Parts: sequence; C-alpha cells; structure tokens
Amino acid sequence: MKRNLLLTPGPTQLPAPVCEALGRPIIHHRTPQFQAILKEAVDGLKHIFQTKNDVLILTSSGTGGMEAAVCNLLSPKDQAITVDGGKFGERWTELCQAYGVDAKVLKIKWGQAPTAAQIKQILDEEKNIKAVFVTLVETSTGVTTDIKAIGEVVKKTNAVLVVDAISGLGAVDLQTDNWGVDVVVAGSQKGLMLPPGLAFVSVSSKAWALMEKSTNPKYYFNLKEAKKAAEKTDTPFTPAIGIVIALNESIKLMKAAGLEKLFSHYARLAKGTRAAAQALGLSLLAEDSCISNAVTPINLPVGIDGEKLAKIMRDTHGITVAGGQDAVKGKIIRISHMGCLDEYDMLTGIACLEKVLHEMGHKFQLGAGVAAAQKFFNTK
Repeated sequence: MKRNLLLTPGPTQLPAPVCEALGRPIIHHRTPQFQAILKEAVDGLKHIFQTKNDVLILTSSGTGGMEAAVCNLLSPKDQAITVDGGKFGERWTELCQAYGVDAKVLKIKWGQAPTAAQIKQILDEEKNIKAVFVTLVETSTGVTTDIKAIGEVVKKTNAVLVVDAISGLGAVDLQTDNWGVDVVVAGSQKGLMLPPGLAFVSVSSKAWALMEKSTNPKYYFNLKEAKKAAEKTDTPFTPAIGIVIALNESIKLMKAAGLEKLFSHYARLAKGTRAAAQALGLSLLAEDSCISNAVTPINLPVGIDGEKLAKIMRDTHGITVAGGQDAVKGKIIRISHMGCLDEYDMLTGIACLEKVLHEMGHKFQLGAGVAAAQKFFNTK
C-alpha cells in the first residue's frame, strides 16, 4: 500500500488521537454535553492564542475568519493597510476591496517580510487608518513577519492590528496579548492538526469598540452575534461538531508538549530540511532573516518543472509537497513542518525529493541531502 505522507502547509498530518476523535458518534450541539466540549475548546484556544481576549469559533475555512474580521471591523470607505507579499497577504486586499474599504497596499517582494518602519511610515502619512492587516506566516513564500515589532508601532495609534495566523498558530510563536495584537484569525487544518472546517477569531476590547461603528453588512459572519452565543456557551449556527470534539484532543497534545517545545521542534525540522536543500545545491526563496519554521520554500534548478516534480512525488511515491503559486508556479516546492511530523518524516520526504530530482536530471551526490539532514538532526 502506498504511503500518504502530507508535507503540505495545510492540511497537515493528523495525530492518532485526533483521528480517533473524528470517528466518534455524532452528538447534538444544543445539549449540555456539547456545551462542556465547547467550553473546553475555547479555554484551550486561549492558551494556544496566548490571550485572555474573546476567542470565537466559526464553521468555515480560515478565509471565512478573515472575511469576518474585515466586515465586522470596517465600513465602506474606511482606510486600512494591507501587506501584499504573497498570495495570502493579497487576500486581505481583495477582502477589503470586496467590502468597499480603501486599502493602502504595502507591496513587498516575494521572499521578504514587511518591516515595522514601513508600516509606521504609512500610519504617519495616512492619519485615518483604522486597521492594519498582516500575515504571520506567508506560506506562498515561506516568510514569517515580525508581529511583535509591528505591534509596537500600531498600538500607539487608533488603528487595530489584525493578523492572519492561519498558517502559523501553534507552529511559530504569536503572543497575542503581549504583542498588542487586536484580532488573530486562525484555521483548523494547519498547526492545530485538524481537518479543514473551523476558523478561530480572537478579539480585543479595542477591536470590539471599532466593531460597534461598522456599517458593513454581515449575517453568518456577524461576530457580535457569535459573541452573544458564546456568552451562553453556544454557537449562533450549527457548528462542525466532530471537528470541535477533535480540537480538544489536539489541544491536549499541544499542552502536553508545551508551546515552546513545539516551536523548537518545528524549528528543528525546518533547519534540517534547509541543510538538506543546501547539500543538494538548491537555494531558498525566503531571505534568511525572515524564513519561516512552518514551511521551507525551495527554489528548483532551471529546467526542473516543479509541478511535475510534485506530481511524481505524490502520485508515484505518496509524498505530498506543495508547489509554487502565481509568479513562482513551477519554480519552487514548499515543504511544511507543521502538524504531526517528526524528523523521520522529513528524512522520508528528502529521500523522495532526491530520487525524483535525480530522475529529472539534476546533478548532485545521491544521499547528500539525507546525510546533511541526518547530521543536523543528530547534533544537540
């Protein structure tokens, strides 16, 4: 039987206890039994978000949480800053435009990260900015943004800081309260090691105050209604019951491991993978100063079709990596380190990458990537 190893930045590999929980018989959501499960989930999420703020659970993809942030915070013609340094930062701009928000777009070269100084310059020039939308981990480029530094700038203004942490929460550090983040959006299928289907939104008191002024239309994604229901340990609409149940199993695993150890674990997997890429004569898309520990973006040699490489790895060998998007489609692959993965999974993926690269004509010493990763993993 062919293996099915997911080395993609969402969905990620699921731990066995999560799979077991997903197979349990369904229960009704308007019951004391589910209320207890929901309360446990919200309390656990606050631990993962590192916040005392409200955390709301939506039944949607992570993009639903992003849309909820935009339509609840802002009104038509409001001004906001969006950072476009990849496909997912671009999504903030598109959502703002969909709701008539005047987005001041900070364009960033793919592979680089926005700086606090760049955000400050726009805030100094544009005095009516109400929200700053940034991405924690831009998985299309493998870049992590310095949220702490940007938070220091934004909290000195009337604007709220909104972070897309869909591809990062639980895999890289995000100290919501300590760093002054007003809204954090996350999804279930990445660092939280669950199937797609849930979005999570944390909301600060500063953000709630801004939401009171919003005139944008909203119904399913009305966060004030979600808060009213949450105060009764309930949801306004039918939740994804099975995934919420499994969420508690995932959170238990994450708590048992400890957040700091999890971040160190993913960093270790990322560094071992980068060592392998270098040994194979490959470079990385993201700059060293901002490369993420959630996903490694690897530039492919000229003449190697990244789409074909990823297809062979998946369909022939059962190892799924992500290809490039937009301008780098066919030019890179992305290997994720999030989810239920260990160094042996990375070595398996690297070995498969070597095999297919060799078959496609890339010249290197066979075994060099695996050896480099092994050497790194065997150092303390």
